[in-house]
This record gives sequence, C-alpha cells and structure tokens, in this order.
Amino acid sequence: MTESKKPLKKPRGRARLIDGRCIACGARCESSCPVNAIEMTASGEPVVLTDKCIGCVKCVKVCPAQAIEMFLSPDEQKILNELMAQGAPAVEEVDEDAAILAKKLSAYCGVWVFVEQTEGEVAKVSWELMGKGRELADTLGVNLSAIVVGEHVEALCYEAFSYGADQAYLIDAPVFRHYRTDAYLKAVCQLIDAHKPEIVLMGATGLGRDLAGAVATVVGTGLTADCTGLGIDDKRNLMQTRPAFGGNIMATIMCDKFRPQMATVRPHVMPASERMENRPGTIIPVSCQVREEDILTKVLEIISDRKNDHVDVAGAEFIISGGRGMMGKENFALLQELADELGGVVGASRSAVDAGWMPQERQVGQTGKTVRPKIYIACGISGAIQHLVGMQDSDLIIAINRDKDAPIFEVAHYGIVGDLFQVVPAITSRLKSLKRLSPSPGQMCINA
Repeated sequence: MTESKKPLKKPRGRARLIDGRCIACGARCESSCPVNAIEMTASGEPVVLTDKCIGCVKCVKVCPAQAIEMFLSPDEQKILNELMAQGAPAVEEVDEDAAILAKKLSAYCGVWVFVEQTEGEVAKVSWELMGKGRELADTLGVNLSAIVVGEHVEALCYEAFSYGADQAYLIDAPVFRHYRTDAYLKAVCQLIDAHKPEIVLMGATGLGRDLAGAVATVVGTGLTADCTGLGIDDKRNLMQTRPAFGGNIMATIMCDKFRPQMATVRPHVMPASERMENRPGTIIPVSCQVREEDILTKVLEIISDRKNDHVDVAGAEFIISGGRGMMGKENFALLQELADELGGVVGASRSAVDAGWMPQERQVGQTGKTVRPKIYIACGISGAIQHLVGMQDSDLIIAINRDKDAPIFEVAHYGIVGDLFQVVPAITSRLKSLKRLSPSPGQMCINA
C-alpha cells in the first residue's frame, strides 16, 4: 500500500509594505484585510502582521499607490522551485471563485434613479441624478430607468423621460401618497428583486438617506453616502467618490462583489441634464401588494416647517457667505444689505454657525448645504476643504479676505485682498448708485 502524495499548492506569499510608496490614503488596506493582519501607525502607514497574513492579496488590490507587494519565505520559495522543476501545474487557492462571482454579477443590468417626490413635487436632485445616470448608462451600454412611487404620479414618468430616462417603473397606489419607510422600502426592494439593476442612485436628502440605507440593508449590498463624483471602471464597477476624514481627502469607494451598487448624492453637486420635451420612453406599471393596515406609521397631518422668513440657501442664485472673519453676529448685517441689492441670500461657514452668528440652515459646506449659485461671494472665509466641497461648483466665485494666502483664493475666479468691512460696503454702495442710474439694474450690474 503506497501513500499518495497530495499535489503541492502554489504558495501565494505574504504581504509587505514597499518603503516610500504609501500615501496614507485612509486605511483602505486595513479595512480590506479579512483576518486583521494590518494595523495602522499614528502617521497613517500600514504595518503587516506577517504571522497573521494568509496571502489573500486583497490589500494589494485595493492599494491605489501600489505600495504593498507579495513576497515568499524561503520555505515557500523552495516549494515554488520544486513545482517549477516538476513542470506540473500548480494548484492556487483563491478566496472566491471568480467564475461564480462573475456569473452572479452578470445577472444585474441597468442604471436606476429614484425620483423623489412630495405631493407630486419632484426634488430637483432627482433630475440632477438623471443627468449623471444617463452618462453612466451610456458608458455601460444599458438602459436608464426611473423609479416613480406615489399616488397619481404617472405624469412624473413623462417628466423623467424628458430628463433622459429610457423607461420608468411606476408604482401608483393610495398607500404611497405620503412617504413612509416601510411602504417605500417594500416597493423598491420588490423592484430590485424582480429586475436586478446594477446601479441605484438616490438623492442625499432626508427622505433619500432614510430610504437608501434601509434598501441597502434589506437587499444586502453596499451604500456610499454623499458622493461628489461617480464613474465607471474597466470592470463595470461604480467608482463612488466622496470626502473622507473630515473632508481632508477624497476617497473612491467601489462595491465590487455585490449588486446593486448604491449611492446617494447631495443636491446641487451634479448639473441637471438639459430638458427635452416629448422625449419618448416606456412606462412599466408595477403592482405592489402593500396594505395600509400593515404600515406601522400613520400620517395624521402635514405641518410645513417653512416659515415666512425661511431662506433656501441651496436654491439661491446669489449667495453672500460670511466666515470667522466677520468677527461677530451683528456684522452679518453688512452681508444682508449686499444680498438685498443683489436679490440673493446670506450664507455662512461652519465656524460662523458654530459661533452662533447664523442659523444652521444657512451653513454651506460638507456638513451644511451644497450650493451651485450663479455668484458666490465669500467674505472672511479662509477656505477649509469642508467648506470648499459645498460651493466650489458655483458659476462665479468672488473671495474677499485680508490673508493673501487663504486657500479660498485657490478656487476663486476673482479675489480681493483687503478688509471686508471696507470692501463690502463699497460694493453695496456702487450697486445702489447703479440702480439709481438705470431702470434695468440687473443689466447695469453685469456691465459694471
């Protein structure tokens, strides 16, 4: 009786850091390791615990700087040499069968945009996402679909076609008149289970954030929130870019083993596509058996939180924002006077809001609102990255700051180095004089 020898398995080696290459991208390698074999130093560099490493290569694949490599121990090198000498094919262990994964992912196809509506009024971010969705769908060579849920909302399907959708899944019933998580969750999950989209996009609004998180949890996939950029890589993965580490870096996140890929995008981050009247599309009615008695939440009354003096900073075309350089709450009256002359609104940086000088609803930035006005005037704002991500896509940026090295000047189209308490009143005075001279102040302002 002879003992059969097991075939030698090709060694995969262990991971190690290449000196001088790490860019401290945000611990992507640490989070990718399935056995916690990577620890981070205080400076943000990884340390590979060789005795724990199983050679799965996941850290190597996720590293954007190619700062991690695989190496063989002397014993592993000996096995590899023996295999090469035998000329026999080596059996390589893999962490997941690539063929099975590819087959699983190939069952998903199409880009979907959830059309958020309240009482039939669509949130503008839905049309902004439709433009980006059209771009992604064209890159993938698939259809762009709208998800329309509500009561008496069929007209919104035609509106979605005018913004680029090829088709619209319509769930129209009285139980969906008002947004409630349970009802909308069942409706969207039913659609995903039946039609298997590869990408689902929602607005990062109160409603969108609530629904997207619930849907991702139920269908068992990943969700990237508050994205500022979306693209497609060469493997059909959705590249989801968002600020990380307090806005100090921009991280690109991919969900490469699960579908659908889900992302939320804040309003005014992406431009809406041009509206095309009478653009054709297909409405796909879907029946969702959700009963009113099964929904735990009941809508008794809708009370609007919009007071008469409510200001929508996100929707303004002219914004004059103040930061720590305003020195105090009373000084924002200077900005309000200028805003009144321009027909705009007053915004604020986080530091001004934290100081109690302006209400939180006026805050512009990563933790406030994202804006895309025609003109954005930054007064006494240094330009921290957290603020820049919320206003850098404005059509025209004017910065006023006494510090010539302030980061705000790097994104500003026009910069004024000077005392804002002199500059702002001078601009306001000039606008007033132009209005007195011309019956068309808007035209005079532009010419000036």
